[in-house]
Amino acid sequence: MKVDILAIGVHPDDVELSCSGTLLRHLEMGKTVGLLDLTRGELGTRGTAEIRDREAAKAAELMGAAFRKNLNMADGFFEYNHENIIKIIQVLRWCQPDIVLANALSDRHPDHGRAAKLTADACFYSGLVKIPTYDEDGNLQDRWRPKAVYHYVQDHNLPPDFVIDIAPYIEKKIELVKAFRSQFDLPDAEEYKHELSTPISGKDFIDFLYAKARAYGRGAGFEYAEGFNAARTPGVNNLFDLA
Repeated sequence: MKVDILAIGVHPDDVELSCSGTLLRHLEMGKTVGLLDLTRGELGTRGTAEIRDREAAKAAELMGAAFRKNLNMADGFFEYNHENIIKIIQVLRWCQPDIVLANALSDRHPDHGRAAKLTADACFYSGLVKIPTYDEDGNLQDRWRPKAVYHYVQDHNLPPDFVIDIAPYIEKKIELVKAFRSQFDLPDAEEYKHELSTPISGKDFIDFLYAKARAYGRGAGFEYAEGFNAARTPGVNNLFDLA
């Protein structure tokens, strides 16, 4: 199950909120995309782990992802340790992505920055031959290191190292975000009404997603864009690769 891009989020909906427009663009280019959630988001104020499992599966189907896996780490309390690094390495070696998209390097939610380091380090260690891992059938996996790891921007407006034009995909992105119905006060989701609001539950948050995408696109001349940070300097073959 090799894919071109593996998008990893610590919570179900991280990927949809932050980089799904980019994934949709690359899917239209003929690239293959896999999704990996580290936790089930069980500590979230709204919904349950089971509800979010169903929502995540629906969003992956709508996106056209090749697969969506969940490593069932502890939401809020997952640790940077050998066990969790190995879990990520096993997925990396199974689907052999060329590019990995990971959580923001720092953010309002403390899980995001911790997951960013855990994911990036696992991508490095996945290339070491002396770290053995085994597939579900007990077979020794080949080592694999992605060519690049890029961190999508999340809640904090971090200065991006580059942006991706998502103007043709902004409405589909919002549709994917709204697949997580339990997280929003949507008119057609009365069953998920909750006495407590969250930073993303109100209509103003959807408006914010549009505004943020506009802000990231403006400097590059795009109507809407998603921003990314690179742990290493990206290289281009010629000046015409730059928009």
